Amino acid sequence: MKQMPKIKDYYNEIAKLPLKKTYTKEELIVPEFCIEEEGNISIYYNTHNEYMNPNGKVFIVGITPGFAQMNTSIIAARKCIEEGVPLEEMPYICKKEARFSGTLRKNIIEMLDELNVQEALGICSTAELFGDRDDLLHTTSMLPFATFVKGKNYTGHTPDLMKNELLMDYVKAFFYPQVEMLKDAFIIPLGRCVENIVLECIQEGKLKESQCLLGFPHPSGANVNRKKQFEAEKQQMQEKIEQFFK
Repeated sequence: MKQMPKIKDYYNEIAKLPLKKTYTKEELIVPEFCIEEEGNISIYYNTHNEYMNPNGKVFIVGITPGFAQMNTSIIAARKCIEEGVPLEEMPYICKKEARFSGTLRKNIIEMLDELNVQEALGICSTAELFGDRDDLLHTTSMLPFATFVKGKNYTGHTPDLMKNELLMDYVKAFFYPQVEMLKDAFIIPLGRCVENIVLECIQEGKLKESQCLLGFPHPSGANVNRKKQFEAEKQQMQEKIEQFFK
């Protein structure tokens, strides 16, 4: 089983970075942050998937952090080091800052609110899950660290995640234990690639179909079919949410 790198393992390298509001790929896609390479695949460290919330009621799962999330998470870690934040507090701060940051987060909130997830949870908007009510939320990625193929963000399809031994080793070591930890949470897989792994978990008895919001589109702005897919699946998703939380 793969050992997952921790912030403490990269603390000194992060501390060497200049204190900035953003970093370039030339500053972060460097050997010092490279965890593993195989063929066209390269995996780089980011700081925000170390934190776990075992009490989450909603469990949102992406494919992998892209460079934007990697960047945001390391900016947060560098700021923590500058401010003397204790090491044990850093994973939560990085998670809060970086999880599905930017357009991804905006699109997730818009879709979840349209599905009335906020009403099911008794909050005003699912934006609160990324703020004051993050006690209700756990987020993760199938691949915990920023994964690139030929230098571009990995999308889950080339290579096929489920057919790639290297990538599946990370899924088994990192994602499956979280499924066990949050086996009663409501799981929202982002996109078909993640959904395929969740479907396999259902078939293997790790999860129940009734707790998984199947059909939720990937929230990336690059997903040109997002709105069309959302409208097509909206009614069944609303029914699933109502049934689970009633």
